[in-house]
This record gives sequence, C-alpha cells and structure tokens, in this order.
Amino acid sequence: MTLTARPGAAGPAAAPRRRPGLRRLRALGGQGPLFTAALLLLAALVLVAALAPLLAPYDPEAMDLTASLVGTGGDHLLGTDQSGRDILSRLLYGARTGLLGPLLVVAVSTVLGTGLGVLAGWRGGRADAVLSRSMDLVFAVPGLLLAIMLVAVTGSGMTAPVVAMAVAYTPYVGRLVRGIARQEKARPYIESYRVQGWSGRTICLRHLLPNIAPTVLAQSAMNFGYALMDLAALSFLGFGVQPPAADWGAMINEGQSAIQQGAMLPALAPSFCIVLAVVAFGIVGEGLADRIAKRER
Repeated sequence: MTLTARPGAAGPAAAPRRRPGLRRLRALGGQGPLFTAALLLLAALVLVAALAPLLAPYDPEAMDLTASLVGTGGDHLLGTDQSGRDILSRLLYGARTGLLGPLLVVAVSTVLGTGLGVLAGWRGGRADAVLSRSMDLVFAVPGLLLAIMLVAVTGSGMTAPVVAMAVAYTPYVGRLVRGIARQEKARPYIESYRVQGWSGRTICLRHLLPNIAPTVLAQSAMNFGYALMDLAALSFLGFGVQPPAADWGAMINEGQSAIQQGAMLPALAPSFCIVLAVVAFGIVGEGLADRIAKRER
C-alpha cells in the first residue's frame, strides 16, 4: 500500500493517503485474448442494440403468415418464425430489451447495495446488525420467486421483474461491500483522517468508495450476466416482456412450437445470443476480479 501526504498538508499533521482505487482500473488491460474478445463482444452487442432500427432489415413485429418458418437465405438471412416475422430483426431488437432490463437491475442494486454495505461496515454495532440481518432475509428469498409474486400483483411486463430482481440482487452487493468497508475502516490511513477530524461522510466519499469501486465494478459485470439470464427466464415463462415485442426469452418460448415442426432456429438463435452474452459478462467480471486480487497481494 502506497502512502502519500494529503495535498496541501505539511509536517506531522499530514495524513497518509491510500492510492485511489479507481486508478487500478488503468491496469486492467492486457488481461489476455479471451478477456479482450469478451470485452469486444459486449461492445458490439451494445452497438447493435443502439443501432437496431438502422440494422434490422424488417419490422420485428410485422407478421406474414404466408412466410411462416421460411428457411435461412434469400430475403431472410436467418429465416422467419411461425408468425412470419424476420428472426434477425427480432434478435437485433431483442438485444435492446435484453440489455436494458439487466442494466436497470444492476444500476439499482449496485447503488442500494453499495450504500447499505458502506453504512453497515462503517457504522458497525446495531446498525450493522440490523442491516446485515435485513440483507440476509432478502437474500434467502429466490429472486425468480419474488419476481413471480410481484408480477402476480402488478401484472406482467418489464417493470415488475426489474424491480424484483433489483431487490434480490441488492444483498449480493451489500454483503460484498460491507466486508470490504470493514477491512478498509481498520487501515491506518482511515484512522489518520479520523484523528485529523475528518467526518465519516467525507472519508467514505473521498477515499472509501473509490477504493471499493473496482471490486464493485467486477461484481456488477457478473451480476449483469446473471440478471440477463434471470430476466430472459421470466420472459420465457410469460412473466416478463410480452409478445409481440422482441425479447430473447419470449422468442425461445414462441419458438418451442416451431421445434415440433422441424424448425430449430426460432428458438436456437435467441438461446445462443443469451448464452454468448452471459458468458462474455462472466469472463469480463472474472477477469476484473482476478486482476484486482493480484494487485491487492
């Protein structure tokens, strides 16, 4: 751990300052070809989702029963589904819902989990006990079950599953951040700032959170993949995005009947997209976590 004097301080009153954690992210390049390939794949996926209206050759919801289950090639590169909708167009638009839902889940759960984790780890005592037990209670409820219960009350769509999964994922982040916050709180540079009269809020915002950020980023990358898979599962079960909207999970559900007619692509293509995205997020998250762990040694 590198200790330097706080800018503007002099003499014995200068507090040691731990190198800001966000700077560690500069060294996260060079993870190897697999990490780089996964990162490029995710960048391409985001680009495809953003440009879906320009890239899609057809309206993803336009039905043409006369072109039901048309094979690959010709006017339809990946063929059509049983309703005559272009599979490629639906995959491209499906990337939008496939990424937007997990993004909201990760954003909400990361903010809530980080806040609760820092509060529990920093305050300790009764606040730590209450917050930790509350997170354990939520952690014990399966996210999919919570989503199904919420959908039963509010109705299907994207909102209820996203809210439920965000609540379910918050303890994952909270427990991780709490443990790191407790470790950081015991380090000499934190005690030095407290001796100088710095408030707990200032120390947490200026030093604790930046040092926690890289680990939270790695966890968020993995949570993104998990959330993508969970939300796709909910759509597959009919609790998420509803037809005729393009969604990878819903496309697998709709493609089941096509399998019985010998057409595999309507269900196989979205399944492949989900697996590819989840694996890519997992590789990126694991790569970030491994790199951070090596730099901490």
